[in-house]
Amino acid sequence: MRHFFRTQLTPVDVLRIADTFFPTVPLERNGHTARSRTFSGALGTLNLAVRKEGGHYTFVEISTDQMGESRLDRNAKKFFVELHRTGDPAHRIEAAY
Repeated sequence: MRHFFRTQLTPVDVLRIADTFFPTVPLERNGHTARSRTFSGALGTLNLAVRKEGGHYTFVEISTDQMGESRLDRNAKKFFVELHRTGDPAHRIEAAY
């Protein structure tokens, strides 16, 4: 499954947050480059890539080896919430109903 998110955080900040977030899932970091990370564990394998996009935005793409809405995919979405909270700590995420 593929997920993406745009943030105003720098790619370095996104990767730093990923390095602290995903080991708590628990996933171990298997591979990395300057703009990507690979995490794997009992839940599956997650590939994260970041790139600058359109000036001040950073495009974050996560792909997993799971089908449908797995636990790994839900944790990827929680990671996006963590990025949102870091980028805008004053914003409160609320239900839309």
